Amino acid sequence: MFFYTHFLLEKVNNLNKSIVKSNVEKIKGKKIHFKYNGSRNQIEEFDGIIENTYKSIFTIKTTGSSNIKSFTYNDIINKSLQIFI
Repeated sequence: MFFYTHFLLEKVNNLNKSIVKSNVEKIKGKKIHFKYNGSRNQIEEFDGIIENTYKSIFTIKTTGSSNIKSFTYNDIINKSLQIFI
Protein backbone atom coordinates (compact mmCIF):
# COMPACT_ATOMS: atom_id res chain seq x y z
CA MET A 1 0.00 0.00 0.00
CA PHE A 2 1.42 3.35 -1.04
CA PHE A 3 1.55 6.00 1.64
CA TYR A 4 0.21 8.96 -0.32
CA THR A 5 0.48 11.60 2.40
CA HIS A 6 4.20 10.97 2.82
CA PHE A 7 4.64 11.52 -0.91
CA LEU A 8 2.72 14.80 -0.69
CA LEU A 9 4.65 16.02 2.33
CA GLU A 10 8.23 15.22 1.26
CA LYS A 11 8.84 18.90 0.65
CA VAL A 12 6.17 20.40 2.89
CA ASN A 13 7.82 23.85 2.79
CA ASN A 14 7.29 24.07 -0.97
CA LEU A 15 3.72 22.82 -0.98
CA ASN A 16 0.69 24.98 -1.22
CA LYS A 17 -3.00 24.28 -1.28
CA SER A 18 -3.25 24.30 -5.07
CA ILE A 19 -0.71 21.47 -5.38
CA VAL A 20 -2.48 19.42 -2.71
CA LYS A 21 -5.83 20.14 -4.34
CA SER A 22 -4.60 18.97 -7.75
CA ASN A 23 -3.25 15.76 -6.19
CA VAL A 24 -6.57 15.14 -4.45
CA GLU A 25 -8.40 15.70 -7.74
CA LYS A 26 -6.21 13.03 -9.37
CA ILE A 27 -7.50 10.37 -6.95
CA LYS A 28 -11.14 11.53 -7.03
CA GLY A 29 -13.52 8.62 -7.54
CA LYS A 30 -11.10 5.91 -6.35
CA LYS A 31 -11.66 3.78 -3.25
CA ILE A 32 -9.12 4.90 -0.65
CA HIS A 33 -8.30 4.21 3.00
CA PHE A 34 -8.16 7.26 5.29
CA LYS A 35 -6.76 7.82 8.76
CA TYR A 36 -7.91 10.96 10.58
CA ASN A 37 -6.20 12.20 13.74
CA GLY A 38 -8.99 14.12 15.43
CA SER A 39 -9.10 16.16 18.58
CA ARG A 40 -7.87 14.71 21.88
CA ASN A 41 -5.81 12.04 20.10
CA GLN A 42 -8.88 10.28 18.72
CA ILE A 43 -7.92 8.34 15.61
CA GLU A 44 -10.55 7.33 13.08
CA GLU A 45 -9.85 5.01 10.15
CA PHE A 46 -12.30 4.48 7.32
CA ASP A 47 -12.58 3.62 3.64
CA GLY A 48 -14.26 5.91 1.19
CA ILE A 49 -14.34 7.67 -2.15
CA ILE A 50 -13.54 11.33 -2.72
CA GLU A 51 -16.79 12.61 -4.21
CA ASN A 52 -16.30 16.33 -4.76
CA THR A 53 -13.54 18.88 -4.58
CA TYR A 54 -14.21 22.53 -3.90
CA LYS A 55 -12.09 25.64 -3.43
CA SER A 56 -11.23 25.01 0.23
CA ILE A 57 -12.66 21.57 1.07
CA PHE A 58 -13.30 18.13 -0.38
CA THR A 59 -15.93 15.56 0.52
CA ILE A 60 -15.55 11.83 1.12
CA LYS A 61 -18.40 9.32 0.95
CA THR A 62 -17.58 6.52 3.37
CA THR A 63 -18.21 2.94 2.37
CA GLY A 64 -20.53 0.87 4.50
CA SER A 65 -22.34 3.59 6.40
CA SER A 66 -22.58 5.95 3.40
CA ASN A 67 -21.81 9.01 5.54
CA ILE A 68 -20.32 12.07 3.87
CA LYS A 69 -17.35 13.69 5.59
CA SER A 70 -15.66 16.94 4.64
CA PHE A 71 -12.04 17.92 5.11
CA THR A 72 -9.85 20.85 4.16
CA TYR A 73 -6.66 20.67 2.14
CA ASN A 74 -4.89 22.00 5.23
CA ASP A 75 -5.84 18.76 7.02
CA ILE A 76 -3.50 16.97 4.61
CA ILE A 77 -0.74 19.58 4.90
CA ASN A 78 -0.95 19.48 8.72
CA LYS A 79 -0.92 15.65 8.70
CA SER A 80 -4.32 15.44 10.40
CA LEU A 81 -5.61 13.39 7.48
CA GLN A 82 -3.54 10.59 5.99
CA ILE A 83 -4.49 9.01 2.68
CA PHE A 84 -3.50 5.45 1.76
CA ILE A 85 -3.87 4.34 -1.85
